[in-house]
Amino acid sequence: MRLLSVLLIAALITVAYAWTKEDHEIFDLVSALEASEGRGTTFYSWLGVSSTASTNEISKAYRKKSVQLHPDKNPGVKDAHERFARLGVIAKMLRDSEGRERYDFFYKNGVPKWRGTGYYYSRFRPGLGTVLTFLILLTSALHYVIQSLNFKRDVLRIEEIRTQARAMAWGSKMIPTSEGKRKASSVKLNLGGGPRLDDDGNVVSGRLVDMVVEGNDVYHPQPDGSLTLIDSSNAEPPALKRTWFLALIIMLFDKMTKRASHVTEDEDLSANGDLEDSDTAPGTSSDAGGGGDATSKGPPRPGTKGGRVAATTMAGGRRRKVVRKR
Repeated sequence: MRLLSVLLIAALITVAYAWTKEDHEIFDLVSALEASEGRGTTFYSWLGVSSTASTNEISKAYRKKSVQLHPDKNPGVKDAHERFARLGVIAKMLRDSEGRERYDFFYKNGVPKWRGTGYYYSRFRPGLGTVLTFLILLTSALHYVIQSLNFKRDVLRIEEIRTQARAMAWGSKMIPTSEGKRKASSVKLNLGGGPRLDDDGNVVSGRLVDMVVEGNDVYHPQPDGSLTLIDSSNAEPPALKRTWFLALIIMLFDKMTKRASHVTEDEDLSANGDLEDSDTAPGTSSDAGGGGDATSKGPPRPGTKGGRVAATTMAGGRRRKVVRKR
């Protein structure tokens, strides 16, 4: 899968940098010419010359066409200035050997539908948000494709394991035991490959896994004694919510929800603690200013010392001791 991802990224980079700045200029001219003069119009057909015309023939055709399209000859005609300027650029390109050679390539092979990210960026000038949205959609789509390929691979692997388990239980002819298809058979399936040599030269067998074959079904025994059915449902199918961007949004949302619930619980605990602290302790005076006897009849309470008694009151949310004489 990593190799596939690298190849896809490399292909995108190759396409993005396939065309030069001069190629992008040709693409713009072709698009503008077809939009103004009609679909299928080429540089040669607009000038009225063949694709094999010489440089002198192109120059003569340009002078004749420029007289026809000059803005002074076409007052009030829409896009007269743009058409006249476009004619000069096209004639200059065709009279240049390199420019004409490059245009002839697209004239013979056709202008590509995909012209690279650089062309579309310079043409439409998308903002940062548009670029990020495009990249998110593109990478999420690639991630979904990779999920689909992994799912197909896992389904094939599971079916291979089921076939191997039934072959070990029934034999190479894949015929169920004579006592019926529902008879369960326990087998040990090697899922770690064949025997191999370790660093010391000792033969080490592959990873053996217990399997139970009952009829056409294959099970994997669990430590608690239960059996897990081995079939295609064990493979994780592709899902949009597991693509990297949606998975990130879901994870952040869960974290924020849990944090909000923890803050609410802490506030409730703090409020309950304040209510408990605000209650006057049993057997103490509620008057912090003095004047009354803070003791009651009966045996001395814990906290009395040398004819003095400690009365607990609240002051600013904290307990303080007020010592009064009898």
